[in-house]
Amino acid sequence: MRLNPFNTDNIRVRSAGGGGRMPGGRVGGLGLGTIVIAAIGYFVFGLDPSQTIGVVEQGRQGAQTQQQATSPQDEQALCTANKYATETCNALQSLNQTWQAVFEQQGVGQRFRQPELAFEPNTSFSTGCGPGSPDMGPFYCPADETIYIGTQFYDQLANQLGAPGEFARYYVVAHEYGHHIQALTGVAEAVARAKQRDPRNANRYQVAMELQADCYAGVWAGKNRHLIEPGDIESGMRAASQIGDDTLTQGRVSPDNFTHGTSAQRSAALKLGLQGDDRKCDAILDQA
Repeated sequence: MRLNPFNTDNIRVRSAGGGGRMPGGRVGGLGLGTIVIAAIGYFVFGLDPSQTIGVVEQGRQGAQTQQQATSPQDEQALCTANKYATETCNALQSLNQTWQAVFEQQGVGQRFRQPELAFEPNTSFSTGCGPGSPDMGPFYCPADETIYIGTQFYDQLANQLGAPGEFARYYVVAHEYGHHIQALTGVAEAVARAKQRDPRNANRYQVAMELQADCYAGVWAGKNRHLIEPGDIESGMRAASQIGDDTLTQGRVSPDNFTHGTSAQRSAALKLGLQGDDRKCDAILDQA
């Protein structure tokens, strides 16, 4: 995908701060100690954005104390640390531009805010949603409106999850950005309330939310179809398929406990978004 080189005037980038060690044992509400892929599966069994809504204000206060201003020179250095970092910053800039235009076209431009991108270190770190760990993989924290990504995850995506390719990496960023859109539009909060009212179907609501984020990732690509190169779509669809709950768990987790959707569901959601109409992604939640 031929994305324009990033400009630090158009993105907000920092390094994730230091913090306490991430407690082990349970991830995303599932007991995954016996699952081999748990260490690299946080993108699949990851932070539930809707569960953090209740501590958003507290998290923002904490985020203000832990985050330091990043100079353009620092941002430049972070974004050029390696190939993956540069790709991520290029994607962030494109996502900012694309989604800001969507909000403005729909008359809600005043609600749009760019998320921040924080590159995860190789040690534990702090976030507005609590302690983080490099084992968690990419995730979005609504409390500090930040996408956390460790570029080492991209090697795991290719080598251990069988999803190589530049567009597969863009899909990861675009999926997490989709959670930011859900936070801005109130979807994340609405899902959190639905899960509180109907806890027996909490996983169903969570899966719908993750699938909508996949759909939003497709919307970004669909609105930039003129930049797509041969093989990009196939790379993205392969990534969506390889990180389905059924594929990753291989029967070790009951479908009732899936949190992100099956390979078929994730592929279908991405394909729906590729049509370029974000409003079609609403149907995923309507069916939950």
